[in-house]
Amino acid sequence: MDKVRLESRGSGVALATLTDPDKRNAMGARMGNELIAVCERLRGDPATRALVITGEGSAFCAGADLPALFGDADRPIARTHAELQDYYRAFFSVLELPFPTVAAVNGPAVGAGLNLAMACDVRVAGPGAKFGATFARIGLHPGGGCTWFLVRAMGASRALRTMLLGDVLDAARAVDWGLAEGPEADCVAASLDLAGRFAEVDPDLARAIKRSVGVAVETDDLRAVLEYESWAQAASASSPQLREWVARFRS
Repeated sequence: MDKVRLESRGSGVALATLTDPDKRNAMGARMGNELIAVCERLRGDPATRALVITGEGSAFCAGADLPALFGDADRPIARTHAELQDYYRAFFSVLELPFPTVAAVNGPAVGAGLNLAMACDVRVAGPGAKFGATFARIGLHPGGGCTWFLVRAMGASRALRTMLLGDVLDAARAVDWGLAEGPEADCVAASLDLAGRFAEVDPDLARAIKRSVGVAVETDDLRAVLEYESWAQAASASSPQLREWVARFRS
């Protein structure tokens, strides 16, 4: 792989870096496929407990490779639709990872780069971070789950405003509107520290909590959330850590 570098940072933490700084880490098919391969590899590695994603150079990810995706104006809409669905797999490979993920947004995260950042569970902004849903500025409808991500993060009104105007939010505004945490002077170091803390949680418990949050986001039905929580809590009730706490109360 030459578009995504994967490193182990120890204690169950992995770091994936987009490595095409000359193109500001714009995501073409090759980078997307490498990111999918990284996710498949980590999903099958029981030692991995958390993942940090960042970009090499001055950008997190400056968007999609527009000529490759949209350069053929005569291509049938159905074919474009199918190819876009395939392209989106990179974002959803990250979203569907069962363990916690953190985006260290070291610079602009625009278009596809915004989607990639939003596919992570937590985003830590650096001082130069920018979050841009700039699709409408170039005459393109948002894609890759952008609408879903932004509505969940900052509500329908702000999401609509941001996407219609193609706004680029700086780090301070992104934090204020709920897109990210920070800003941190060294967002990669801060993200690795946070991922390390996530990795200290029992992996089965961390995965269950991540799924519980997903259920809570996906439904307004409290009963469905309670149903999942009750099974997950019952399953965790025999954990050695809880047994130790119960023993303290008995002593």
